Amino acid sequence: MRLRALIATVAGFTALATPAATAASTTDPLANQQWGLDQVHAQDAWNASTGSGATIAVVDTGVDLDHPELKDQLVPGATFACGGAPAPCGNGDWRGGDGVGQPDDVHGTHVSGIAAAAADNGVGGAGVAPGAKIMPVKVLENGSGSFKDIGAGIRYAADHGANVINLSLGSTPGSQLLTLLGISADAKDAVSYAREKGVVVVASAGNETSPLCDSPAWEQGAMCVAASDRAEQQASYSNFGLKLDMKAVTAPGGAGDKVCENNIISTVPRGSGKGSCGMPDYESMAGTSMAAPHVSGVAALLAAQGRNADQVEQAIMGTAHEPGGTATGKQSVLYGHGVVDAAAAVNTPVGP
Repeated sequence: MRLRALIATVAGFTALATPAATAASTTDPLANQQWGLDQVHAQDAWNASTGSGATIAVVDTGVDLDHPELKDQLVPGATFACGGAPAPCGNGDWRGGDGVGQPDDVHGTHVSGIAAAAADNGVGGAGVAPGAKIMPVKVLENGSGSFKDIGAGIRYAADHGANVINLSLGSTPGSQLLTLLGISADAKDAVSYAREKGVVVVASAGNETSPLCDSPAWEQGAMCVAASDRAEQQASYSNFGLKLDMKAVTAPGGAGDKVCENNIISTVPRGSGKGSCGMPDYESMAGTSMAAPHVSGVAALLAAQGRNADQVEQAIMGTAHEPGGTATGKQSVLYGHGVVDAAAAVNTPVGP
């Protein structure tokens, strides 16, 4: 079973841009385009925590290790997409063992910037947890990979100090049955291993408008993340936040249309930006892949406060609110516990 990065491929139409909330007032030049930060109230959380001391492992397509937004945010990583060679076979660089960067492999750099790009450094934008570190773990090559490599990457992250693991990847609908029957258990067992070690595991719901979270978001112990648009409504491509253990929330993923401002702008490997959105080192994308790192950033803010994995999850789910409103504690098939709120989460009392 092959897994792939979860970028929405909705195209062929242009939606009208909906009004955005007031943009995050950092000094970064792209801050006024980062409506996702505003939707999760990230800047309002930074007085309580910036994520300093926490590490987010981005288990994905690798990261541009010299990107100006990310190079000072990194801790050592590893590569498990080795083409049959013994693993690990690299340091998490997006270019992989052959030294060639594939177009689909810009994904992990984009995800990393959403979670923890540096803030107030005069370039680009800011991450949800700008004080956190990123551990680059490459398990996908050319945008796809195997449960075996993904499981190995998850275990590596859990064994090397990650507080949060971000999985912006998933398999096709129906693969949940494979893990339920034990036919394919690498990722399932790895998620359990990480969770037992006290690591928060955050995973994308999927982009097929399916009722169920894709695997590995489906697995027990992972927090499944559905995608919202600028109006806090479920993105048209997003899977629902439905899974057996009910650990699901919603976060900004973008509309998946052709309007740059409706999607999520973040870092991409230097020079790979198409130029139509942002700058050469930045690009606008959409998908539940973009929603998950918003939640991973919030998890890092909470972990940096000294909360354990259970307390981090309780704070995120307990303060998530209904779309377009403020009520919490309401769970739905579409949105899980609701849209995440970083400021409310970091200011909630620490539970048992």
